[in-house]
Amino acid sequence: MTEKRDHTIDATGKRLGRFASAIAHTLLGKDTTSFAKNTVASVVVTVENVDALEISDKKKETKIYDRYSGFHGGRKEETLEELIAKKGVAEALKKAVHNMLPNNRLRKARMKNLIIK
Repeated sequence: MTEKRDHTIDATGKRLGRFASAIAHTLLGKDTTSFAKNTVASVVVTVENVDALEISDKKKETKIYDRYSGFHGGRKEETLEELIAKKGVAEALKKAVHNMLPNNRLRKARMKNLIIK
């Protein structure tokens, strides 16, 4: 097994979506020569200054996260602005990166390699 490589990324002044896609790219291990789709890359990504991310006001109002409980009338909607007010910008970044990773059994293990300060 190889050693885990540490990446420390500063989020100051960066856009949420582009920043999240760069993190997902690194978590997948696509920047290494030993990339394989069926393994979790030995990479740890640490993000600093998350509160300094740039998120436009239009995006805060229009971006909607929804979930469904499975029962009638069980659909819950939440805007990005409400999510940031409740849980902070770090949760918005986590959701963005989570949705950019492939939806398979390795997603949870890859998300454990993301550390947001």
